[in-house]
Amino acid sequence: MRREKVSDGGCLCGKVRYRVSGRPRISAICHCVSCRRASGAQSVAWLTFAIEGFSFVTGDPARHRSSAKVSRTFCGQCGTTLTYQHDEDLDFIDVTAASLDDPEEFPPTHHIWMEDAISWDTANDGLPRSDRPGAPMR
Repeated sequence: MRREKVSDGGCLCGKVRYRVSGRPRISAICHCVSCRRASGAQSVAWLTFAIEGFSFVTGDPARHRSSAKVSRTFCGQCGTTLTYQHDEDLDFIDVTAASLDDPEEFPPTHHIWMEDAISWDTANDGLPRSDRPGAPMR
């Protein structure tokens, strides 16, 4: 019997811990304004997992409605950005790749929202990119 991959992650201070199982559906680096502002970084690497394979195992994260249809979680003590969930796709949850204990597990496969990228954030790693959702990869 084959067991699903289980990965753990959490915040900087250790107050909030989570667990995901399975492999991510998407592994992308987002350059949108909302992700930049929420994280304080030029881009954020996200991993999209099925919600049934995700759980918080320690602590209770703070929640913030960053737009009408998006909820984000973060540690209320240290501020680490943890998850993103869109109301129109509640079967999935995005976790910040860098909050995994082993962020090397699931490297990104592409960049998204390049039309919002800061000019000095050139993303010269050879990965495909799209300017916005639904736009062709280049």
